[in-house]
Amino acid sequence: MILGVNAPPTGWHDPAACLVAVDGTLLAFCEEERLSRAKHAESSGPLLAVAHCLEQAGATHHDVDLVAVGWDVPLAAPLYGLQWHLDDTPAWLKRYLGLHCSLRHMPEVRFVGHHLAHATIAFQASDFEDAAVLVIDGNGDDESISIYRARRGGPLVRKHVWPRSHSLGYMYDAACRFVGFGPLQAGKLMGLSAYGRAAGIEPWELLPGGQPAAPDDVDDGDGFNRYLHAWTARLERLSGDRRVARARDELQLDPLAVQVAVSAQEAVERTVIELAALARELAGSENLCLAGGVALNCKANGLLSGPVFAPPVPHDAGTALGAAWHVAPPRACHSDGRISAFLGPGSGGAARCNGALDGLHREPLSLERVCAALSAGRIGAIVDGPGEVGPRALGHRSIVADPGGPQMHRRLNAIKGREPWRPFGAAALRPRAAALWQPRPRLSDYMLAGTPVSDAGREHLPAAVHVDGTTRPQELDPDCADILPALLREWGGRAGGALVNTSFNGRGEPIVSSVADAAGAFRRLGLDFLVLDDELVAHDAGWWRSA
Repeated sequence: MILGVNAPPTGWHDPAACLVAVDGTLLAFCEEERLSRAKHAESSGPLLAVAHCLEQAGATHHDVDLVAVGWDVPLAAPLYGLQWHLDDTPAWLKRYLGLHCSLRHMPEVRFVGHHLAHATIAFQASDFEDAAVLVIDGNGDDESISIYRARRGGPLVRKHVWPRSHSLGYMYDAACRFVGFGPLQAGKLMGLSAYGRAAGIEPWELLPGGQPAAPDDVDDGDGFNRYLHAWTARLERLSGDRRVARARDELQLDPLAVQVAVSAQEAVERTVIELAALARELAGSENLCLAGGVALNCKANGLLSGPVFAPPVPHDAGTALGAAWHVAPPRACHSDGRISAFLGPGSGGAARCNGALDGLHREPLSLERVCAALSAGRIGAIVDGPGEVGPRALGHRSIVADPGGPQMHRRLNAIKGREPWRPFGAAALRPRAAALWQPRPRLSDYMLAGTPVSDAGREHLPAAVHVDGTTRPQELDPDCADILPALLREWGGRAGGALVNTSFNGRGEPIVSSVADAAGAFRRLGLDFLVLDDELVAHDAGWWRSA
């Protein structure tokens, strides 16, 4: 049995774990944040995630024959000012993974290059027989961008690599901090950039020619803080040393903040388009797989032509599975051609709620009643079986609402504690989706592409259309038995057949996982109803009459 983990040298962010059989069969997968309830589980190892995966598979740490790590820790450690020795391995396994081992009795440990782990999950999770794989993030071990050629049944071959100094992720991170956002908040900057597009603001040229480039006065061996300082200095020069107003969330629409956002986004989009073309040329395939943190930039993804795939967990958490699959590739394609997004922990169901639902009204689920409530402007949530992996809620841990409801966009942002200008995406059954937005096959399975909406989309789902006329859609199989597709079938043609679908969490929280998480968030956010597997939960029996 193989334990795959994302556990970087300093426990940076998004630790995760999985268990894989020797034939590549995935037995369990878990992100640490879903259990620790600390978003991104920063500065942590996947301790809880490892324990969950072992329990899920009915195994103990003695059943683990090999630990596959999605970082080349001996190579990367010196980049963080650390030293690595073979004797450090048992202590590292205990501290970051919770495995109690000694040099005499311990599993084999295999360190897999970070970008190789990213590339492996991106390709193995796809339905392609061959592909170009493009990995873009802040940094891997000693790289920031890499291109691979992938063939089913063969090893991935690296065709090109760029050093950390050329990181698109570092540039974007510097822009985030410049406008007042924190680390790991790139999605906010992406949403803000749309206001620059809508206003026709001319972006600054941060990366001339759409090519990866280092900022001024840095070397390939410099550290993160040096790169961040160099990009910040460039933004300061371009801004004339002005500062963004940060007194209230609304002031993030300060013209300078919008200028920075649209400039950084334009640089990413132009560069990703150029890199995608180069990747296809070097790999000799039109099929393209994306991975790394920049693969979460749905606006850039939506501009790519041809067959494009990214897994539901393209960021660092996915390297746990990528490392395991590098050691033991899956022997057969997935039953539906692509990996399922629903690999996370189950809710445990209402029968195991341990009193979390005490004091709430419970009744058998009626989708007809849910649709009537949504039509009346009510906002609810869905908890359905195992949770999603990755940062997008896809119907198993989602908040849903009528996208045509008056002021729904404002109400949802207020409920979730988000900035009032933040956008939402929509979900629809695939046959109805084509009338609402431009299709983005594969990427729209996991809400990983922005796309322009049609005139009908503008009319029917204003709460899910961003200021630049795009949405981040999810398209669902009309025959799927899950709750969200069933709800959309009952919803029919109302609002064009779509619902707002956003993550079930509040400000600064990870997506809910257990029934206890869901019940707590339901109360805290003041939602009107909760669909919990085959039950409908509300604050009192009169909720239906008030709807």
